[in-house]
Amino acid sequence: MIPSVLPTYSRAPLSFVKGEGSWLIEADGRRFLDLGAGIAVNALGHAHPTLVTALTNQANKVWHVSNLYDIPQQQKLADLLVELTFADTMFFTNSGTECCELAVKMARKYWFEKGAPEKTDIITFDGSFHGRSSAGIAAAGTEKMVKGFGPLLPGFVHLPWDDEEALKAAITDQTAAILIEPIQGEGGIRPLSDQALKDLRALCDEKNILLILDEVQCGVGRTGKLFAHEWAGITPDIMMVAKGIGGGFPLGAVLATEEAASGMTAGTHGSTYGGNPLGCAVGCAVVETVSDPEFLANVSRQAGALRQGLEGLVAAHPDVFEGVRGSGLMLGLKCKASNIDVVNAGYDNEVITVPAADNIVRLLPPLNLTDEDIAEATSRLSAAAKQVEKAI
Repeated sequence: MIPSVLPTYSRAPLSFVKGEGSWLIEADGRRFLDLGAGIAVNALGHAHPTLVTALTNQANKVWHVSNLYDIPQQQKLADLLVELTFADTMFFTNSGTECCELAVKMARKYWFEKGAPEKTDIITFDGSFHGRSSAGIAAAGTEKMVKGFGPLLPGFVHLPWDDEEALKAAITDQTAAILIEPIQGEGGIRPLSDQALKDLRALCDEKNILLILDEVQCGVGRTGKLFAHEWAGITPDIMMVAKGIGGGFPLGAVLATEEAASGMTAGTHGSTYGGNPLGCAVGCAVVETVSDPEFLANVSRQAGALRQGLEGLVAAHPDVFEGVRGSGLMLGLKCKASNIDVVNAGYDNEVITVPAADNIVRLLPPLNLTDEDIAEATSRLSAAAKQVEKAI
């Protein structure tokens, strides 16, 4: 008999009932160190007092009015992000998947309005993940994502990851945009170099195409900058943001320049819940906290300390791990043993990690994890590695 919750996830047998900072408490009382943060969502950990206050204050006023009316909290968050980023305008969503749908629509509508309706192709890359909507799975193009869901939305061109020559050869008169994650998350914590991002921006300018960045997982402070592309000193035309921006409340946004968004006029897109007062009140609190230079500097410090601990972990357990990769607090342990075995051994040792492609174990902890959290992380991961070693 099918369960009442559609069985699309292979769930771990854990039920968390409370969270405190970087820690989750299971129904049986066990305390788990959370190095997954809800897959890079809980940017400020669990039950952060600033977010709790923002949510409860707004909950006592108004929850939902719809986008038929002005929403002061939405306007405040939009103004804040315009001040902090490349963007001139934005549309708020409930998820990264919804961001992908709009980013694709925005790019194609831009060229239609410019008198070039033939420019519909969007270049994407092996290992990418842009959500599980029709546009998202078509953009990824992998068998795992698309098998059984045809016919697929056309207009996506799939290329090898970080292959400049293949990219140049693929651009045609039908190319509308390049869509890429500065750091692949689901694809196995694969970062683009700063130079590769610079080259991408230059190529888009040269060929007169749009650059769309998917910073759903790597954005909102995770790399030590508010957004990962800032390290390269470039800006996109369109950017997808979600996960961390809501700190656990469902929230996303598509940020764009005035030029790139020029085709999106009244009636071209909508969302009943997107940018609702509750989500935007929390989003404001998250962005105000994370964008503080001292907070971002501390992210970089803690990232350095965590990475140092992980490098020691790899050296101590060469039969389990091969190396560490990633940026900031978006790190991956490349495994020799099965990454799933490592994740499951972590559960046994009360530490939460997240698997990814290429036999990677992802570490996506809260951005405000403490020195004590880092010490505990290396200790518990070491215990998990020892458990895996015994089974090899």
